[in-house]
Amino acid sequence: VQLQASGGGSVHAGGSLRLSCVASGSTLRINAMGWYRQGPGSQRDLVALIHSDSGTNYADTVRGRFTISRDITKNTVSLQMNDLRPEDSAVYYCNAKQPVVAGDIMYDFDFWGQGTLVTVSS
Repeated sequence: VQLQASGGGSVHAGGSLRLSCVASGSTLRINAMGWYRQGPGSQRDLVALIHSDSGTNYADTVRGRFTISRDITKNTVSLQMNDLRPEDSAVYYCNAKQPVVAGDIMYDFDFWGQGTLVTVSS
């Protein structure tokens, strides 16, 4: 699976941005797609995730401001980010999860796109 992200950029606080990501390759077994972000000196944290059943997960810090959506026919996932805050500044990474079986264990393998920088100024 290859992931190509687009969007991002610089905005003032209160502004909006939209991130998009297209998956290609062996995409049939992807069971979730989403976005993570990593600030300077920080770990990579979940922002939002959308599952194959359309269920969603959001970080508490973005719930109500960010909306994740997915077009399965186009293998794309988008993240609409509204009311952006300086603390949202980070490198955002597109993510796709695909189940893998190893012996008796099944787990999700993570695929990552290239990061896209979001900068929010106060």
